[in-house]
Amino acid sequence: MGTDKRERKKANRAARLAAEAAAEARKKRIRTIRNVVIFVAFILVLLFVLGCSSDEQADGGPGETVAPGSSTTQPTGSTDPTTGDDGPQVPDGSTPPDYGTTPCPPAEGTDEPVIDFTDSFQQCIDPAKTYTATFETTHGTVVVELDAAGLPITTNNFVALARSGYYDGTDLFRVVTSMGIIQGGSPHTQSNTDPGPGYTIPDEGPLATTDDYGAGTLAMARTPAPDSASAQFFFLGSEDGRYLGDPNQPGGGTYRVFGKTVEGLDVLERILALGNDSDGATSEQITVESVTITES
Repeated sequence: MGTDKRERKKANRAARLAAEAAAEARKKRIRTIRNVVIFVAFILVLLFVLGCSSDEQADGGPGETVAPGSSTTQPTGSTDPTTGDDGPQVPDGSTPPDYGTTPCPPAEGTDEPVIDFTDSFQQCIDPAKTYTATFETTHGTVVVELDAAGLPITTNNFVALARSGYYDGTDLFRVVTSMGIIQGGSPHTQSNTDPGPGYTIPDEGPLATTDDYGAGTLAMARTPAPDSASAQFFFLGSEDGRYLGDPNQPGGGTYRVFGKTVEGLDVLERILALGNDSDGATSEQITVESVTITES
């Protein structure tokens, strides 16, 4: 009898210990599942916030997507445009311009378009001279006076690309009527996902202001990253684009203005009427047949 009683006690004790162990295991599983759920929820919220931030930039103004593998390194001598500080300065020579190593194309242009490069261009313009760009489009002619003195690196880049035939036959692929934006300069994809010419240029000069973004403005498109402009550009066909210079807006003032329309504002207005406010798609194809540079 005594032996049976001891065995029952042992069995009961073993059962109790097993039950306690099982209960503890259940608690651990519950804690683990709870922690995993909290972690997953945190990741989802973070992705949502980042996605919203990206959408704001994409919808707020001209965007240019840097393709995988493209350089995002900030070039020597440039500054983060969000600080409002000046970039490379000309003409006093205190900070030398950041030109590249690609030889200049002929002033009269190339026989065949060249759209891929390994570096930005050498200095191909004289900042003391006047340069105009004549856009021959399927919807009319637009003549722009370029700011060679104020933004020589940006103007040099555009002039060299134009003389290389980079913009010939490209579409004005994004027209957002309510914002006044007419965007182009993408020979590879005819969209803002274009990888560009193979390099980027520094953000030059001070941030633009609302005064700079008037009707007829020609500016460089870029990503939210500093020094990310390369070839894509945009016109403003109305006064509705002045919000781009508002420092309270995402990226306010970071799109460098390097030209003003002197002929053909009516052409830009007609083109602007062909866009829409949802995705910027145009109701008919609008092509830049050529861009001719004049120096005087």
